[in-house]
Amino acid sequence: MSETKELLKAMLLEKSIRTGEFTLASGKTSDLYVDCRVTAMDPFGANLIGELGYEVVQQEIASRGVDIDAIGGMTMGADPISLAIGMTSARISPQEALDVFTVRKEPKGHGRGKRIEGNFETGDQIILVDDVITTGGSALKAADAIEAEGGKIAFCIVLVDREEGGREAIEARGIPVVSLFTRTSLFA
Repeated sequence: MSETKELLKAMLLEKSIRTGEFTLASGKTSDLYVDCRVTAMDPFGANLIGELGYEVVQQEIASRGVDIDAIGGMTMGADPISLAIGMTSARISPQEALDVFTVRKEPKGHGRGKRIEGNFETGDQIILVDDVITTGGSALKAADAIEAEGGKIAFCIVLVDREEGGREAIEARGIPVVSLFTRTSLFA
């Protein structure tokens, strides 16, 4: 495991992972609570996510032979992760910097009434982002919005896969999932 990945794993375990009994957004109960925002919104955590995330993104782009225009997902979980990876892409590969966008849970009730904000255009090749997947519901809602606006999703990158069926649900939709960590790898 790379030093960056080890440092990020340690930070996730310290700041973002809790054990006990919790009710999740899906309504299910679990013995594991994962709040990636605490790590992703920490300046050191964001740098680690940017470094590791962009390394994985570069590998996926090369292995899939795709050109990517933008990265983003459902607000709020995907926002700091997308921005960290986008900023790292701009620093390391300025000519191939990834634009960053966010998907609103509901269209804006004023102005242009947009559901997708930021740097997104119809026809863009997209990397879908989620912080944690359990059932995959949040990522799939974001995918619906992206595809409705003409985006083409190349793959999904996830910070933590809880290994509770979300990966399978997203992949059943034809969107490959790449996770930086799984429940198993976090506790290995």
